[in-house]
Amino acid sequence: MNTIHIYSNGRLEEKESGIVREFPLVLHVNGREIATLISSPHDLRFLVAGFLRNQGFVASAGDFHMLAVCDDFGIANVRIKGELPERLKPVLTSGCGTGVTFTMESGGGAPARGNLPTVSPDAVFRLMAELAQRADSYKSHGGIHSAAVGDGEGNLLLFAEDIGRHNTLDRIAGEALFKGIDLEGKILVTSGRVSTEMAAKCAMLGIALIASRTSATDMAVKMCDKAGIALIGYVRGGKFTVYAHHGRLAVATPAEAIHELPLRQATGRIPGVTGVILAGGQSSRMGSNKALLPYKGGRFIEAIHRQLSEIFDEVLLVTNNPEQYDFLPCRKVADIYQGMGALAGIHSGLHHASNPAAFMVACDMPYLNSGLIRHLATHADPGGVLIPEGPHGLEPLHAVYGKGCLAAIETTLLSGQRKIISFFSRTNVNRVNVEQVALFDAYFATFSNINTPGDYYSLRIGEREGDETFPAAGRIAG
Repeated sequence: MNTIHIYSNGRLEEKESGIVREFPLVLHVNGREIATLISSPHDLRFLVAGFLRNQGFVASAGDFHMLAVCDDFGIANVRIKGELPERLKPVLTSGCGTGVTFTMESGGGAPARGNLPTVSPDAVFRLMAELAQRADSYKSHGGIHSAAVGDGEGNLLLFAEDIGRHNTLDRIAGEALFKGIDLEGKILVTSGRVSTEMAAKCAMLGIALIASRTSATDMAVKMCDKAGIALIGYVRGGKFTVYAHHGRLAVATPAEAIHELPLRQATGRIPGVTGVILAGGQSSRMGSNKALLPYKGGRFIEAIHRQLSEIFDEVLLVTNNPEQYDFLPCRKVADIYQGMGALAGIHSGLHHASNPAAFMVACDMPYLNSGLIRHLATHADPGGVLIPEGPHGLEPLHAVYGKGCLAAIETTLLSGQRKIISFFSRTNVNRVNVEQVALFDAYFATFSNINTPGDYYSLRIGEREGDETFPAAGRIAG
């Protein structure tokens, strides 16, 4: 651990934190020093093997006579069956740490493939969500790229992370080589930009589709187009941009595309998402703190906390009066931007959440539908907003927000804007439409809230009579 200092609100605060390690590895092949790989210091044999595979120097595990890595001195000694070309022409790439390749001009020497399988968007979303959940180093330290390979159903097969995005693909190629995993026709998802060396390596490996959370370069697009690889960027929420070979996507026709997101009923606690309860303001229309009103044998907010605890491993309460909620067994956090309403509460909950995304809910919503919450959390976008739509419009106080929204929210708050939807134009927003919400809650009761004594009286009458199907509750405006 290292001592760092965080600047916030005019102060420098000391903190212990890990810092991403950068490890230079000198690569000797058949007695010749051919490159220095700047990488992260783990699983280096996979990195070396994958690098040589992607350069076309080896094709199978049997091509290695010896592969030894000395971590103490940062040297890898390799002997392979074939001979290296007498003259190697290194090309510095745009990879983090300045990558090197010897084969970029030919695109890895791989021919264009016309028989690669089609891929469903659902498989891409599944793999990207799994990638986000596994990228622990990126979440805790920043500066680490991650990549994963999966099959056409979206099942993850291999995962790697490194300071260099090109290194992640080398690691995957090396591990696949040693484990006998065929990468032909598979999907690659990556956290980093797709540039030429990434496309060339994928062509070499027979990858059918490359998907990134960010962008692709023009040369990568040309290379993927030539090699027959589908290339996708900006995979966020339920959307992405296709740069090459859109025909490789198994997309439903408009008549078949009923829902914006696939339906999958998750069970158990959902990883990678924090549940956040917004304690709210003064409850002026109720005349007392509605979060503390009696309900279901306890207090109102206890029922919500209990429900979220069954869905999420972490539940937070955003409140500026934590002493009022000592009975709740969860962490309490205050607004960072005081007096800025619900948007400040969302910001604080997202800022303090340990996960890359958080499901936000108001403290006065008694009819929460666990199935709908699970559906939203399963499709959480760490870089944007996933928001359901009810008969009255968007429901910002029953939505999932990714940490990638923090900068946009802060900019909005600093400009003096308090309305939740004010920052939507600054980030990626995906909707779950009314028709899909209705599959979970035909009466949209989950979006109802308790604002007045009359609302509360109707709720208690329904509780006593065992009928909570038709709530007579009010609405929340975002």
